[in-house]
Amino acid sequence: MPETISSERLAALFRPRRIVMIGASERLPHARMVFQNLLEWGYGDRVLLVNRRGGEVYGRPAATSVVELGEEIDVAFLSVPVAAVPDALEEAAAAGIRSACLLAGGYAEEGQAGAERQRELVEVAERLGMTLLGPNCIGYLNAVDVVPLLAAPVERLPRRPGRLGVVAQSGGNAVSIMSLAASQNFGVTHVVTTGNEAMIAMADVMEFLVDDEETQAIALYVETLRKPEAFLRAAARANAAGKPVVIFKAGRSELGARTAAAHTGALVGDDSVIDAVLRQYGVIRVDSFEDVVVTAGLGAVTGPWKRHGVGLVTVSGGMTSPVADRAALKGLELPAFAPETVSALAEALPAFGTPQNPLDTTGAGLEPEVYARCCTIVAHDPNVGIVVSGGHLPPSGADFAGKPWVLLGVTMGPVPETLRPVLDEHETCWLGGIRAGIDALASISDWSVRRLRPEPPAPEPVPVPPQEERTGRWSEHATRELLAAAGVPVVPARLVCTAGEAAEVAAAFGGRVALKIVSADIQHKSDVGGVRLGVSGEDEVLTAYEAVAAAGGAAAVEGVLVAPMREPALELLVGVVHDEEWGQILAVAIGGVLVEVLQDSALRRLPVSETDVREMLAQLRGAPLLRGVRGSTAADVDALVQVILRVAALAQALAPELESLELNPLRVDGSTIEALDALVTWRTR
Repeated sequence: MPETISSERLAALFRPRRIVMIGASERLPHARMVFQNLLEWGYGDRVLLVNRRGGEVYGRPAATSVVELGEEIDVAFLSVPVAAVPDALEEAAAAGIRSACLLAGGYAEEGQAGAERQRELVEVAERLGMTLLGPNCIGYLNAVDVVPLLAAPVERLPRRPGRLGVVAQSGGNAVSIMSLAASQNFGVTHVVTTGNEAMIAMADVMEFLVDDEETQAIALYVETLRKPEAFLRAAARANAAGKPVVIFKAGRSELGARTAAAHTGALVGDDSVIDAVLRQYGVIRVDSFEDVVVTAGLGAVTGPWKRHGVGLVTVSGGMTSPVADRAALKGLELPAFAPETVSALAEALPAFGTPQNPLDTTGAGLEPEVYARCCTIVAHDPNVGIVVSGGHLPPSGADFAGKPWVLLGVTMGPVPETLRPVLDEHETCWLGGIRAGIDALASISDWSVRRLRPEPPAPEPVPVPPQEERTGRWSEHATRELLAAAGVPVVPARLVCTAGEAAEVAAAFGGRVALKIVSADIQHKSDVGGVRLGVSGEDEVLTAYEAVAAAGGAAAVEGVLVAPMREPALELLVGVVHDEEWGQILAVAIGGVLVEVLQDSALRRLPVSETDVREMLAQLRGAPLLRGVRGSTAADVDALVQVILRVAALAQALAPELESLELNPLRVDGSTIEALDALVTWRTR
């Protein structure tokens, strides 16, 4: 795929002055829908038809070729068979057309042969200097400039523009999102179906929508995220512009390993990485079409919040408990009212009313003056950043102190027609349903805090081996030396090659020791009997050495590592794995040898900041263990963060050769932090 398609090229595609439909035919329902939509929306005098046989199509004369038309045309909509596509593009280019939309399937979605056809298609388009949307897409709708080049039933096209840009790889799902948005009174600016994304990817359209002044939020339906670097750049630009990006990505799957040798790989799979990276870069991920519409619609109306507390005012006590429960589940802040707010509400409410958040105004709230007064008081509370009116439209007398306010319904359903002009007049929105509404409020609140991610500082330089040495398999001993040279703490250890040396080293350490076989060919040492723990005394050491050394079998053995035993303490995994799409992924997990069982991990894409690492540790379900439980020593979190940052810096310095770097377990006992075992693998070159 081309790395980027500029917004200027997309503007030429999405804002055409004249369109030609190549392959227009009575037999093709999708092409007929496109023509009917253009006709219905007043574009009829600017659309031309081409059919190889000429004659009449859709009640209009059709030319046999584009060149025959002799017109200046901006966009070609191609509904021709796969075999005819290259010639159609050649003909369009010869007529001066530089943008095309391809309806036909039969490309990468059909396996290797289709993928080869798609590659050849891109080569043709690039040679001709054409910008191609699709293939396997149903076109686009530009509601702002009134260009409905979309194969969808005309009754499902919104007749007025809004603030929401929609991009979907599935044409059917794009139409569903567009229709649902209309039912919720969220108008769209653009609806773009990208199909196979042979040239134009979702990231390219995002860039265009960020530049579009009318678009205030971006809703995405994704099956495969292509051009990941461009996607993150577009997301960063959207965040800086205060435009939330809300994504519904299908395909949550079992975690897949990036490398079979490392436990880290078992924690880093396609969906887990995507989940972490999207959040890290301020993209809101949701799990349903309803959520993508309501969340993006809310964000388009409110933009980033200046303050994040939500004050709910309702006339129904039955609404307050479900709202409070859902808010607690989603981490949405419903702050306690300030003392002055409580006093003012106590005066406005009947004696049996309770001035708390969420606020039930009781039956007295049916009186417009009482309800307006309560909304005004709540809006002026210093802890409240947005007012939510539960199931009841605030009267015109309410003063919201310049803060955003929205309406929340109990259940999902179309916005009543009588309510639409009121919502438009006040530039607010209706959130259909407590679940969808509270989830959307929680997402936009969280996004408002996280959207401007500070650029992580450049990592401190660390010594690394020459590039030509970063290959093959490395033993634990070689990995330990790599870590120690980079300033990562490792437990003291000595490599020995005889039983006598092992006994001498053990005596020097004193107390119990661990003996481990050292071989680049043996990566899971305990599986072959290559580990002995808690060994003490000369006789035990000699016996243990012989057993461990013999466990190597036919493998190339460097020797045996002797290290002092440590008392039980908190064990973590800290690792970095190379992901083919997203680059280096840092994983931090609780568990040591139980890491795959507990599956308690946090992921981030490198580079990371100190704040990122602290958030990762706080995100773990086992985070209370860092604070010390049942008499255990609390971790020195400041020191731990620095160790993790050092590992991250080392991994970055080893790119692009590094496949995975893993410290497991990393023992944390107060301020004593040591890697007890480590593994490095290199990418195949």
